[in-house]
Amino acid sequence: MKQKLTLLALLLTVGATTLSAQALPSVQEVYRIFQGKCTVTCHKGATPEGGLDLVGTGATELARAVNVAQKLVNVNPTNAHAKNTGLKRIYPGRADRSFLFKKINNTFEPTLAALHANEGSSMPAYPGIEFTPLEKELLRQWILYGAKTTGVLFDKALVESFYNNGGEKSFPDGPPPAPVAGTGFQVKMGPFYLPPSGEVEYYQKHELTLPADVEVTRLDIKISGSSHHFLAYNFTGTGANAIPHGLRLNANHSQINLVAAVQEALDLNLPSTTAFKWPKNLVLDLNSHYINYSTQRPYQCEAYMNVYTQTPGTAKQEMFATLLVKPDIPIPNNGNKITHTQAEFQFGATDRHIWGFMGHTHKYGTEYKVWKRLANGQKGDLLYDASCPFGMPACAAPWYDYKHIPMRYWEPLLPVNWSTGIIHEATWVNDGATSVNFGPTSDDEMMVLIAFYTLQPITVGTNDPIEDATSVRLTPNPAHGSVTVSRSGGDGISAFRLFNLSGQEVLSRFNMTNPMFDLDLSNLTPGIYFYQADGQSGKLVVEQ
Repeated sequence: MKQKLTLLALLLTVGATTLSAQALPSVQEVYRIFQGKCTVTCHKGATPEGGLDLVGTGATELARAVNVAQKLVNVNPTNAHAKNTGLKRIYPGRADRSFLFKKINNTFEPTLAALHANEGSSMPAYPGIEFTPLEKELLRQWILYGAKTTGVLFDKALVESFYNNGGEKSFPDGPPPAPVAGTGFQVKMGPFYLPPSGEVEYYQKHELTLPADVEVTRLDIKISGSSHHFLAYNFTGTGANAIPHGLRLNANHSQINLVAAVQEALDLNLPSTTAFKWPKNLVLDLNSHYINYSTQRPYQCEAYMNVYTQTPGTAKQEMFATLLVKPDIPIPNNGNKITHTQAEFQFGATDRHIWGFMGHTHKYGTEYKVWKRLANGQKGDLLYDASCPFGMPACAAPWYDYKHIPMRYWEPLLPVNWSTGIIHEATWVNDGATSVNFGPTSDDEMMVLIAFYTLQPITVGTNDPIEDATSVRLTPNPAHGSVTVSRSGGDGISAFRLFNLSGQEVLSRFNMTNPMFDLDLSNLTPGIYFYQADGQSGKLVVEQ
């Protein structure tokens, strides 16, 4: 599996845009902001505030900028409280762990905690010289791209265009709420920016600061409809040591495991007796792929992962995740149906007990299926059909939507003898201008099966899509004209989708922060529909 993941990671690299060779190094741009706001009164001279001189020394402006960066990046703050909580003056790649950014934030980044009483006041302390939102963003971008002292790390003009002329946001209503204190925490990736019609896939090392080992029972992943996918890996051994801080294009995966993978906003709420097991020193590697579908406006890309935890030793079974990849998939542009098949077996004598399967292709994909593999190597029972609602085979009229490929869940879990294994198969019709193969952009193709499993059986609930078995409720049901969607527990719904009996999506809502909202059904034909909401599913009857 490691070999396959490494190959996948080496292929998944794509840039957002080519930066102008005439642009100033990013560290010099940030330095100029400091000179206009921080050195006017406080951070200069023989006794600068907090012992931090932001004027610097050197014969050129760039030399002075580098000198100042050396006083900031990975340097402990003089403030004892900030130092004791693990902050650096500038923590490369992490604005949320950079004390200087926290001092200038003042509600600009709403997910960032306010200054503690022992951390002093916001800076600059004098009216009339506050940082503008654009200046705060430029500083944040420098940090997110690794706070390097060389090179043009991001497109300043693109960020200026977004702030001065407007653009699209992944979360126009603000960030999704984090888990209630004591129940978990939130991981954020971004923001990064895309030009009109741009596309990029970034990776980012993310060190956790867990006080102790935890069990993770739920990963509620929030991404926008412009996201192609979001994945979270964890580094094993010393794999994280060789990976630079900050947003990067190169996956550079050599010692990693898959934690989770989604293609749209999805709430991975694990079966009640299972959990992912995370040690306190776990380092994640986040992977976000966004496409800007606007031809006129820049796009602000963000991804959030709400992590819900419980005390270690509570779960009876550990949940695992893996990617099963076929990297050699030549697909000629002849308009014919092209199919590639791969068997996965003999990964060990232990059975796998499958909680979920989800296929993944790009735009030329027309099918993705999984079968049990028989001892003679032939296909057995059809387990998964991505053309059907909830991935459940034998729907009346299969309908494949590569942007919204469903996950199929089994509760109780599906036992698979891994010495025999499974067969997965994808089909494409390439009517484009060129032949394609496996690659990272939306103009390339992929064949990836995401699987969640345990090593021992568990028994929870039922695999029938019955509305009463979920925490999401549709009332009234049967419904006429409209229906109210609600979720117990006070959490919003990341993704709600309604399908007809042919498997076609007829209604959808994404990133609903309110746990209750109404749907207008007046344009639907009376009949039976199926819904999927954050990994839960059920039936809705629409009456005349």
